[in-house]
Amino acid sequence: MQRNQTTLPETGYLRLPEVLRLIPVSRSTWWAGVRSKRYPQPTRALGERITAWRAEDIRALIESAASAEAR
Repeated sequence: MQRNQTTLPETGYLRLPEVLRLIPVSRSTWWAGVRSKRYPQPTRALGERITAWRAEDIRALIESAASAEAR
């Protein structure tokens, strides 16, 4: 399921602009989903002032959305 030209690495971290290229929602919708636990929680593993998401968590979100669409 490729929605655009951003490729999802097997492992690593994605910053918010990269995530939003894969999951077409606005920034405010994304952050509301993070607060409500609908979307994965970010990590600060790259630094205190750097917010990123694990590629594995984003992949799982995309796969669960794809399987929900298939039902």
